[in-house]
Amino acid sequence: MEYKAFKRKNKNNAVTDSNFERKHMIASNMNFAASEAYKLLRTNILFSFSGKEGCRVIGMTSSFRGEGKSLTSINLAYTLAVSGKSVLLIEGDMRLPTMAKRLGISASPGLSNILVGVSADSIPSFGVSSEEGVNASVDVLVSGDVPPNPSELLGSEHMQALIKTLRKHYEYIILDLPPVTAVTDALVACKLVDGMVVVVRNNHAVRRALTETIRQLRLVDAHILGFVFNGASGSGSGYYRGKKYYRSSDYEYKKQ
Repeated sequence: MEYKAFKRKNKNNAVTDSNFERKHMIASNMNFAASEAYKLLRTNILFSFSGKEGCRVIGMTSSFRGEGKSLTSINLAYTLAVSGKSVLLIEGDMRLPTMAKRLGISASPGLSNILVGVSADSIPSFGVSSEEGVNASVDVLVSGDVPPNPSELLGSEHMQALIKTLRKHYEYIILDLPPVTAVTDALVACKLVDGMVVVVRNNHAVRRALTETIRQLRLVDAHILGFVFNGASGSGSGYYRGKKYYRSSDYEYKKQ
């Protein structure tokens, strides 16, 4: 199966839902502490791949739902983009997709549709200005329609071919994946990425579950780049203040 190069929509078609961004701390609407934390994360990511040429594909996962994984993926992609990198954000969670709603873009066609042969001539983008006045945009490939076999699609030859093609057009690809303790999708996708980042949320993550997450990732020879600690308390943090906490049992997928 061949994949043609995707065309980016022009700046006039970029999504700039400022009200949503302000409410959910996305991109330039992050507070100072969050913005600086993502800059540090960006620096650590860049140093993790020092000396490596070509596109870097980074997988984002967690132990449980609700640890801030998708929001971390969005803001990491944005922070990389404002530093001058070409970035694609892929929603690899085809079971409980949230990216389209978060960014106010169309939910279909997306990744699942492309993998079963539905063409997509362009990938939408969201664009905002940074606090330094730098304009940036991130291309976003949402998950698409919910399929009956997400793990199989992520592990398919079509998915490998798609990532191979997309590597030619971007410097960084962020692949947002489901939690490891919920389903096998993130483990299946390890062969697609150059490194995995595990998101851990304060007062939410369980040590035993996190230990199991690391064990499972190591079993599939995943390259764990590091961990992102979300929701830390302290003066000026307030990054996830007021957000609901979830248990792993909340990660219930739709049955076909």
